[in-house]
Amino acid sequence: MAETKQKLKDEELEGSAGGKIELSPEEKAAEQERIVKRVSAELNLPLGKVKSAVSLLDEGNTIPFIARYRKEMTGELDENELRGIEEKLQYMRNLESRKREVIRLIEEQGKLTEELRGSIIASVKLQEIEDLYRPYRQKRKTRASVAKERGLEPLAQWLLSQPRQADPAREAARYIDEGKGVPTAEDALQGAMDIIAEQLADDAKIRTWVRRYTFDQGIMRTEAKDAKQETVYEMYYAYQEPLKKLPPHRTLAINRAEREEVLRVTLDLQPEKVHDYIDRQTIRPQTAPAIRSILLQTIEDAYKRLIAPSIEREVRGELTEKAEEHAISIFSTNLRNLLLQPPVRGNVVLGVDPAFRTGCKLAVIDETGKLLEVAVSYPTAPHNKVAEAEKLIGGLIDQYSVELIVIGNGTASRETEQFIAELIGKRKKAKLPGADALKYIIVNEAGASVYSASKLAAEEFPKLDVAERSAVSIARRLQDPLAELVKIEPKAIGVGQYQHDVSQKRLEETLGGVVESAVNHVGVDVNTASPSLLSYVAGINATTAKNIVKYREEKGKFSDRKTLQSVPRLGAKTYEQCIGFIRIPESSNPLDRTPIHPESYAVVDKLCKAIGLKLDQLGTEAFKAAISAINAEEVAQTLGVGVPTLRDIVDSLLRPGRDPREELPAPIFHTDVLSIEDLTAGMELHGTVRNVIDFGAFVDIGIKNDGLVHISQLSNKFVKHPMDVVSVGDTVTVWVLSVDLKKGRVSLTMRKPD
Repeated sequence: MAETKQKLKDEELEGSAGGKIELSPEEKAAEQERIVKRVSAELNLPLGKVKSAVSLLDEGNTIPFIARYRKEMTGELDENELRGIEEKLQYMRNLESRKREVIRLIEEQGKLTEELRGSIIASVKLQEIEDLYRPYRQKRKTRASVAKERGLEPLAQWLLSQPRQADPAREAARYIDEGKGVPTAEDALQGAMDIIAEQLADDAKIRTWVRRYTFDQGIMRTEAKDAKQETVYEMYYAYQEPLKKLPPHRTLAINRAEREEVLRVTLDLQPEKVHDYIDRQTIRPQTAPAIRSILLQTIEDAYKRLIAPSIEREVRGELTEKAEEHAISIFSTNLRNLLLQPPVRGNVVLGVDPAFRTGCKLAVIDETGKLLEVAVSYPTAPHNKVAEAEKLIGGLIDQYSVELIVIGNGTASRETEQFIAELIGKRKKAKLPGADALKYIIVNEAGASVYSASKLAAEEFPKLDVAERSAVSIARRLQDPLAELVKIEPKAIGVGQYQHDVSQKRLEETLGGVVESAVNHVGVDVNTASPSLLSYVAGINATTAKNIVKYREEKGKFSDRKTLQSVPRLGAKTYEQCIGFIRIPESSNPLDRTPIHPESYAVVDKLCKAIGLKLDQLGTEAFKAAISAINAEEVAQTLGVGVPTLRDIVDSLLRPGRDPREELPAPIFHTDVLSIEDLTAGMELHGTVRNVIDFGAFVDIGIKNDGLVHISQLSNKFVKHPMDVVSVGDTVTVWVLSVDLKKGRVSLTMRKPD
């Protein structure tokens, strides 16, 4: 059984007929104290900070709210630290619950000793508890249980007593009973050995040692079921690697190949040392030779038949769990970077969803993302209606003064890019109005088809077909990536590795937290935000988000933050959690467009009086100069506010209405196309990082397939992980290392050639 957070959440505990064990208030308090101390120790965080964070979480506060507006209480713990505390807290609480349940189940069997109770209570991992409970767990029919039914348990106990002088065959003859299915002494001995083998396999101390030894010394071996078959797994057709060195992405690749029945996977371990260890734990020095021989055979059987297969499942399960956590972490980091890509505002955009047979779907949107027109053109094979497509798209460009063309990176993307680049070139040559400013870009359209077929898209554009909705989504991804991407299920946005091979529930939970964090980091204009975007604001659920939009549609735009208190089902707690992340640019109160929480408005008033300026001067150079001169440590005490909160207030006043994404570099736009045949070794290019994985980064350099910068080519220095050097969305300079025209692959380097 792998050590897993999800198992603790999902496991249906056995013996529920016994009822849930209720704790007294004193016991609850003592348990809480123990848990908080363990969380503090395991996360290496100060006890006081953890205690405050746990208290705030238990009061129903959201992580974005605590991280931003309760810094004094938590000692400025960030969101990642708070999420770690939340996860560990839930794990520990479920662990304590499992301990109580196991103690109850063993006690009901009348087999609970004080020593066993103490061992269970002292356990700090689920695996330890399950190892201790294993001998008492109800099992399906086994060879040992059959032997016990035949009355052979006393014989097993006699063998384990290990007398110095003994005749096992003679002792076993006493248990011959054809009516019970024991026709010979050999059968009796075999049954007793089966009972002992199961006892050894259930021994917690033995399992712990064997598990650790397997991790340390085990070797993963893989071989092809059909070596002639061409697959992406060919490097694993005759492969071996020590378990302790096996990187996470290889674990998931091997698992997938095994599921697809491409590979045969074995875990290789020399059994002699395991036998020696169990021998030392089981056999006493003066045991009779005949009994020693029987016990040695039993130990060998116990390991080969029961312990090894079970431990192998557990070890591989734990390796998989760690690999999944790693993959989810990679996906989370990439997703956050993608969501926080800078918006490209102030342009009329033409979105193109490319295709061959069904044609390229077109959608023109204005500067605010409002749909102006949809159309379809057929510039690619098999239709090749280039002139007709040029006339249609040229007409849209002229009619709506289109400045940017956004092409999805799906099927027919590069063929469509070729057509668009040639169209731009012709318009420039003809010196048509706006031709010099016209550019194009290719965006990752992952998830666009998921969104366009969703209920949400149907509600937003009931008169459009699926492909037309996809073209709108592609166009809007450039204008505001965050606002558009939140409409899509996070795991459908392809910026991870092996995301289909990990726990989908765990992936959803983690990515949901990433989206929530990104949305609250940026803030949301409540008068323009979709229900999808609003539902990720701290404290707001899907129902409340819809109520906000409904209220806005019926009553008109929100005039200030206070008005949100009138929205149905938006209570005091929800208002407290969400309001600091809500922006109202049109409000008469300039603080309503900043991240300053209304609970701190009085502090801002005092601050303005202290510097001798009025709030309506916010944004002026005089105001910025006066605020910049403040010494937060000195002024905080005078204003009756914490230093961290005052720092945040000052930062917000210096940059009211700031969008943190705008500080990032803008995406790369193109006017002409590059093909793989144009590339030569050493050529310098500029590109955008599309995906970061364990072994490198994929960079869009404007050709059909993204080029790969292997981890060894990311820097002249040692790189532990690609994410230490690059992030999704980064604009990078690369040089071509090699080109494989046959496979359409390009190897790149970020190490400048000498």
